Amino acid sequence: MERETKTIQEWLAEADAVVIGAGAGLSSSAGFTYAGERFDKYFSDFAEKYGFRDMYSGGFYPYPSLEEFWAYWSRYIYINRYDQPAGRPYETLLRLVQGKNYFVLTTNVDHRFQTAGFEKGRLFYTQGDYGLFQCSVPCHKKTYDNEKQVREMLARQKDMKIPSELIPRCPVCGKPMSMNLRADNTFVEDEGWHAACARYGAFITENAGRKVLFLELGVGMNTPGIIKYPFWQMTCRNKNARYACVNLEGAYAPEEIKGRSACIAGDIGEVLEKL
Repeated sequence: MERETKTIQEWLAEADAVVIGAGAGLSSSAGFTYAGERFDKYFSDFAEKYGFRDMYSGGFYPYPSLEEFWAYWSRYIYINRYDQPAGRPYETLLRLVQGKNYFVLTTNVDHRFQTAGFEKGRLFYTQGDYGLFQCSVPCHKKTYDNEKQVREMLARQKDMKIPSELIPRCPVCGKPMSMNLRADNTFVEDEGWHAACARYGAFITENAGRKVLFLELGVGMNTPGIIKYPFWQMTCRNKNARYACVNLEGAYAPEEIKGRSACIAGDIGEVLEKL
């Protein structure tokens, strides 16, 4: 690990641009786990009633009513999005790239990058945001900040249900709202999403052929076509590029770019501290 760490330090120092690709493993390293003690603390009643043992499974459970669905989701959103610390790995990562020419591409939806102080204009959240609602149909391509509604649902829920009048409904068609999370073809890519996508594309184009470090953190194989595969491909095409990967497991590079790659299997937070 020491040799790879030193290599990544050198690449960070000499890079003209740093492209960070962040997945769920980064938030897990920051303590935002979806199972175990944290799940038991906030969802023991749902676990006892329905038998699921992690937040992710609970998010897909077919609840018998919208009142119960939003009781679950208001807790889920709150503990992963609002009044939470950024997490040390995010803060350490910011110190590493502060003042550098960087951009972040992430599948995470928990807002940790902005909480840590990363510039909003250097972030592209491809899969949505816990802090946004959208029409469930959707009848239009717009998203809505949900903080006020989530806090009220959290405060007024009782017996695993929210009052019926708090069920969020679309201001245009009146249908129930849903989370702005990419789970199926109803996901809304609003103006903000497209603007961030354009900024990311421009950053990649502007730095084509330069000394670019593609730094992949905690990216698994759920959606490798968003970060992992494109990072490999762009590193392969640009002979001045370097690829670094840090993950608890699955830290590797294909043969074509192995000579310009440094992969570390370990806790992301600990590795970032060493960097």
